[in-house]
Amino acid sequence: MTISRVWQRPTLGAVAERAGVSTATVSNALNGTGRLSEATRQRVLTAARELGHAQASTARAVARGSTGVLGLTTTAYGDLPVSYTEIPYYAQLTLSAMAAAHERGYMLMVMPNSLSPWMWLNMPMDGVIHVDPRTDDPVRSLLRERGIPMVTDGRPLQPHWNDAWVDTDHDMGMSLLLGHLVESGARRIALSQPAHDDAYSQLIGRAYASWCAEHDMPALVEEYAVPDYFTAEREAVGRLLDRDPRPDAVVGVYSDSGHNILAAARHRGLRVPRDLLVACVSEDPEYATTNPSLTTLSLRPDRVGVEVVDLLISLINARGGVNRHRIVQPVLIPRRSTRRPPPTPRRRERPE
Repeated sequence: MTISRVWQRPTLGAVAERAGVSTATVSNALNGTGRLSEATRQRVLTAARELGHAQASTARAVARGSTGVLGLTTTAYGDLPVSYTEIPYYAQLTLSAMAAAHERGYMLMVMPNSLSPWMWLNMPMDGVIHVDPRTDDPVRSLLRERGIPMVTDGRPLQPHWNDAWVDTDHDMGMSLLLGHLVESGARRIALSQPAHDDAYSQLIGRAYASWCAEHDMPALVEEYAVPDYFTAEREAVGRLLDRDPRPDAVVGVYSDSGHNILAAARHRGLRVPRDLLVACVSEDPEYATTNPSLTTLSLRPDRVGVEVVDLLISLINARGGVNRHRIVQPVLIPRRSTRRPPPTPRRRERPE
């Protein structure tokens, strides 16, 4: 009879040997302490992941008088229910942050976006990741009042000296996307922009306007309201497509924007990409199978999730020399919606 071996958690020494560093370096990397290069920190985390090592968070939390729990919440709209985890960007961000927290010995608690002020002020946790803060965000104000470390996904529009945030390079993203459209023949690129009081939509709008001015191209923008944005965006795109002269490309900045733009184009009998180039900022894998497949710009929520957890734990542990503002580089995924076919050659008439 064979007796199976009981699994034992790999030691710091095993992780150190795998990563080629000391046990002190492993401890610093997992706890977000010490002065380590990012390359070394990532090498240790990779080794810990490969070996299945996880910090004993409960014992460590008790020893330092903390909870071992991180909170993650999205911006609040009062009592308006928003199913954020059904949106691909937030789903990927949450899963990535959860994995990163577990690797570092923390639990990640995903919180509703409409808790009462009393709950925000009393929920036991060591720090909070706050996603997409608004201009006058009540959650951000309550958490600051409580005085626990907070990192935002997205830079606040009203800066504070103590802000810590991770954001995507929106200037680079617009440059990649608009440059790609120009290479595909576009000369009148329009932007479908949400009228929203968060940093994301406003930074995107500024990056678009700046790029158009730099390249001496017209800035064609239609805004739409957020609460009923699905219908409102289709109407906004319709207004763009009814202009004379009409745009030859339209860019959307929300996950559903691509579907809305395609629907508005079909309603007007426009063929994509022959008559109109279409692209949007989205993580939705469904765009690989739409007709036509849609070009997207990824904001890399998988990378953002890792960075917000790393930065938050660094603040919790009072790590010195921490860069409180981190930028993630976006990735362009070209597809058929921006690949304009060559013009059909005219048939030569036969001489009589």
